[in-house]
Amino acid sequence: MCAQSERTPILVAGAGPTGMAAALALRARGLPVTILEADPEDRDRPGSRAIYVHGSTLRTLQRVHPSLGTDLVDAGLVWPTRRTLWRGDEVFSRTYSTPGGSGDLPHFTSLPQVRTEEFMLEALAERDVEIHWNSTVETVESGAEGVTVTTTNGETHESPYLIGADGGGSAVRAAIGATFDGTQSANAFLIADVDEHPTDPRPPERVFHYDDPAVGGRNVLLVPFQGGWRVDVQCRVSDDPERMTGDDAIADLVGATLGERYADRVTWVSSYEFKQVLADRFVDESRRVLLAGEAAHLFAPFGARGMNSGIADADEAASAIGAAARATTEEVARDEVELCAARREAAAAFNEAAAGQALEHLQGDGFRTNARKRLAAAAADYWEPAGEWLDDAPYGPHDSPPIVSTGNY
Repeated sequence: MCAQSERTPILVAGAGPTGMAAALALRARGLPVTILEADPEDRDRPGSRAIYVHGSTLRTLQRVHPSLGTDLVDAGLVWPTRRTLWRGDEVFSRTYSTPGGSGDLPHFTSLPQVRTEEFMLEALAERDVEIHWNSTVETVESGAEGVTVTTTNGETHESPYLIGADGGGSAVRAAIGATFDGTQSANAFLIADVDEHPTDPRPPERVFHYDDPAVGGRNVLLVPFQGGWRVDVQCRVSDDPERMTGDDAIADLVGATLGERYADRVTWVSSYEFKQVLADRFVDESRRVLLAGEAAHLFAPFGARGMNSGIADADEAASAIGAAARATTEEVARDEVELCAARREAAAAFNEAAAGQALEHLQGDGFRTNARKRLAAAAADYWEPAGEWLDDAPYGPHDSPPIVSTGNY
């Protein structure tokens, strides 16, 4: 098994952050790898998307490709201030003298996902990882000896293992018979990317507004990233997202939240409903295919659990495959893959619950939820923990999934 695995590239479906992280993690473990990507090489990746890179993700990327984590930090932004307002009145504000902490890598960095992907593509080129563009997965057949994958452009690939990181519409997930089930938010959310003002920039601070009177009492999140701002507006169920994303309407929203000087600086806008969805299993019956990232789960974005958990999935999948490739019995190889799937299923369940807790806090119409928020807002001027709770709650618990990982000792 080891000799075959060392000869034949491991397959990764998908060249998003999860798939590219999986490929880098496999190469760091001495395994050859080939990526199959549905999009063309000159693909257009609009929007800032996953802008918040956790410190644990930076450490993972630095470990699998030295300098990748520091490259992202150098290109990103570590904002020092977080503020929260309740119906226009500030209830919490804190500025950190060392917002990134004192370690070699900061607690986070903020930059557009497309920039993260650019650095990852450069790292893949340095590690001689081959990417087959325009290669949409069509069929996957797995068995005791490995995996055979065909693509819509007529290619056939054989490999000991496959990591399915091909997104929410995953062909790999469908091929192994895993089902995707969960819930969707009742209301839509608007997201706009806005270029920073060249002569009159705002201070780099994350700001959350509960019931912002400037936009009709809707919740608003403002997050800076390197070069611009993310404006996130929570719509009402009765709102028409298509109308609200029109040029005039979004300019009015941005002007009201960031300031009129930003109204004409919108570069991208989108609307969507958040999904909370898990695959019923992350592995095939032959223990040759592992799902990772959005092929395995979709979370509401509060707490930035999407890309970050996907990269954790990718690293653990690569570790399991590396151990399985070195195994001298089929039983041990299967156990390594099964353990990875079980660990990542547990992590996904934790992240789904955490994101759901944040979503309930923001959307909850129940008496108890709203009473707690109103009481905390009233007490914030006199008791700082009340304001800090209001500041923290929209992002869900800060805890990590309760599974053993490296870096604890």
